[in-house]
This record gives sequence, structure tokens and C-alpha cells, in this order.
Amino acid sequence: MENIEWGALGFDYTKTDYNARIAFTNGKWGDMEITTDEYIRMHMSASCLHYGIELFEGLKAFRGVDGKVRLFRVADNARRLISSAERLCLPVPTEQMIIDACVEVVKRNERFIPPYESGASFYLRPVMFGTSVGLGVRPSKDALLIVYGSPVGPYFKTGIKPILVAIDREQDRAAPRGTGDVKVGGNYAASLLSGDRAHRLGYSNVLYLDAAERKYIEECGAANFFGIKEGKYITPKSSSVLPSITNKSLRQLAADMGLEVEERRVPLEELETFEECGACGTAAVISPIGKIFDMQTEKVYNYGTEVGKVSMELYNRLQDIQYGRAEDTHGWCTIVF
Repeated sequence: MENIEWGALGFDYTKTDYNARIAFTNGKWGDMEITTDEYIRMHMSASCLHYGIELFEGLKAFRGVDGKVRLFRVADNARRLISSAERLCLPVPTEQMIIDACVEVVKRNERFIPPYESGASFYLRPVMFGTSVGLGVRPSKDALLIVYGSPVGPYFKTGIKPILVAIDREQDRAAPRGTGDVKVGGNYAASLLSGDRAHRLGYSNVLYLDAAERKYIEECGAANFFGIKEGKYITPKSSSVLPSITNKSLRQLAADMGLEVEERRVPLEELETFEECGACGTAAVISPIGKIFDMQTEKVYNYGTEVGKVSMELYNRLQDIQYGRAEDTHGWCTIVF
């Protein structure tokens, strides 16, 4: 293996040794296959290529201060994958199948798990899609579940720092009662246009409003939103918001810190009252927000150029659990070896 510069890694794909695959054909799941092949052979009329019958997950494994490798909340990711499969009418794998595949990929790619002090981690990507051949919109009777991994660098290479976010009122991330609450590819495809526009204006993320009334905060393109004020951790509740496992963890940690946790509708006007706010997800844990710019009204919400005290403590508490620096009192980590 070539020497990897762990500190130079970004959030991108690096080839590893093995991935795990489980196929559903002839009405049943097959055995797990471990392969070195990075490519997939499928028919040009496979249902995933035409009708978006595809879902994925994202989670991380960490090499801790004690040398042990921990998978963070793998069962929660497995349950969310199952929810996505049910929504897309795909064959549904069991929770244990998904967990076993994730554990096996971590074990088989041990040499790609970054050392503790590098700040890097091992990202796992379970992905599943319909493989039935044919024309016409209908559920896929065949499917393929793949789990692969890649070492990834810290999201903030120079340390956690506030990002700039833009509100886009012209594009919707997901429709009410649509697929916004499951992790399917179409949600992300729908965010590309507004995301590209925001990036060209110098903003690193987009904050979406509810598609029905455009009065309430929903979430960022690939992350949940939260705000801090008056001793409260506040995050939007909506049937169109993906149930982020990172956000779920932060809500618990906020409660542990003595904050009142509110999961509710968050009107746009409330942005003016937040002392801190941020986006949260697997990649960055927390991306503190320094400024929000409304691209249509040109209104600006400023939160400062420094990371807020509460956001920083939440970030550190979660990282301490993931890297084994603090006791895992909630049972979130699976020690692989």
C-alpha cells in the first residue's frame, strides 16, 4: 500500500481493499460476498437507472485514543436504511445484515482506518438500488446492497469554523409528504441547482424553507439545522426533514448539558433571535453558521466569526465519545476490534 498522508485527506473517495455485497434475487437474499471489485455490472434497463430506485447511508468508524476501533450508531443507520427501502418498495434487508456488512468492511479494511491523532476517520457508505430489468414504473423485485468504505480527512482542516449559508426560496429540497424524510438519491439531486448557485456566490451551503408555505426552516442540502437561544437547543420538526443521526445525538448531549431541547416548527423570523446556529451531519458533525443570506430579499442574519460556546461544547462532547476519550454512557459505539 502506498503511504497515505492522513492529514492531507479530504472528504472524498480513496480506494480500499474490500467491499461487501448482498443481492436479492428470486425472492430471497443471498449470502454476503466480499470482493475487491470497485465496479458494478448491470443491465442498461435496470430500474435504478431510470426511476431513481436508490438509497444510501453514511456513517463512520473511528480509531480511538485507546487504539480500539468504534463504529458510531451503526444500528441507527441500519434502521434508517430499512425505512428508506420500505419507502422505495425495495426488498428490505434485516438490521443485522446491514450491521454485519458494515462490521466486516471495517475489519477487512483495517489498514485504511486512520490513526487516532490524524483527525481523520473511516467513512462507510451503504448503498442499495433496484436491479430489475424492464420498462415501466413499478417496484423492483431485485436489488443489490453494497457497503464500502474510505478514509476521509477532517471536514475542517484548519479547525472548526463558521460557514456562510444562503436561503433559496426558488428551489425546494423535497415535497411535503414526499421522500424528504428518507435518505434517497433524488433528494440530493434536487438540491444541486440551488447549491451550485450558492457556491458561485461564495456560500458553502443552502438553507431550505418548507415547500408548502415557505415560512418555516427545513434543513440544509445535506444536513439538519439547529439554533441555540435562551438555554435551548431548537431544531426543525417536519415530515420533509431527514432524521439525522448526528442531530439525534446532539439533542441527547444538549439535554445532558442541561439545555432544553425543542423539536418543532421554526419560523423564518426566528433566525433573528438565535445566539448560535449550525448545520449538523456525519461529515462535519457540526458546521457552525456565521452568516445566513436570503438570496431573494437580501436580508442578512449575522452570528459572528467565532464558533459559539454551546456549539463548540456539543462538538467536543460528541467527538470525545466517538474517539473513546469519554465514556459512552448512551451505548452509541460498537467496538469492532
